[in-house]
Amino acid sequence: MSNSQKSRTTVSIYGQQYVIVGDESSSHIKLVASLVNDKMREISSRNPSLEVSKLAVLTAVNAVNDYIKIKDQLERLKAELIKEKD
Repeated sequence: MSNSQKSRTTVSIYGQQYVIVGDESSSHIKLVASLVNDKMREISSRNPSLEVSKLAVLTAVNAVNDYIKIKDQLERLKAELIKEKD
């Protein structure tokens, strides 16, 4: 996709407005922003004194942790499928 075809979507995350430009659809970008917002609010509710920058880092750490777990699970499932085909 060229730059002129990229989607520009305004989202609100933890009370701040962001314009996100990307190849994904606006609905996808809004979903991602909503999940980030929800995770930040969840972490903040358990640690109300956290600075926003630390909250953002913890949110990123949580997201990457979830990503790695899901990626590992996908790899295990792929390996199982290959075994079953043999």
